[in-house]
Amino acid sequence: MGLLLNARRVIITPGYGMAVAKAQHEVAELTSLLKKRGIKVQFCIHPVAGRLPGHMNVLLAEAHVPYDIVEEMDDINPEFDRCDVSIVVGANDTANPSSSDPTSAIAGMPVCEVWKARTCIVIKRSLGVGYAGIDNPLFYHKNTRMYFGDAKFVVGNLVSAIRGSVQGVSGEHISVGPSGIAVN
Repeated sequence: MGLLLNARRVIITPGYGMAVAKAQHEVAELTSLLKKRGIKVQFCIHPVAGRLPGHMNVLLAEAHVPYDIVEEMDDINPEFDRCDVSIVVGANDTANPSSSDPTSAIAGMPVCEVWKARTCIVIKRSLGVGYAGIDNPLFYHKNTRMYFGDAKFVVGNLVSAIRGSVQGVSGEHISVGPSGIAVN
């Protein structure tokens, strides 16, 4: 929690997992709470995140996320290295650093460069592969913190924790690093 509350800048990257969990309203609430604390919050939207182009934009608009903080991937990717915390909500292939590996199935695919933030929080149901069927090394980066569970419940718990009223924990805080998985 301290990572978020001590951040000056947060970039949220939503994906299909946010859509499946119908977590857009919780993500909007998290955004609002962080902004009220003076934290700059923006969104990185991959053009094909979800099941169709514009899927994430539609969900965020439905949840009343201000349009002026929703950025296209190409416009905001250069900003990740100046970001304290990136939060990936249910994205996999669209935030996979394997795209820079010429032997990867997604070689050359433009991706959201979330791993360049000081800390990357990934909210996902599992370490499972995405549509491309390949592992995502993002999950094993030393600056990545994994939160396993349904995005609506996990983001809802983050919102509750910020408000100071956590009423239960979905999943555990998991750090996945080169030496394996550690439960914090």
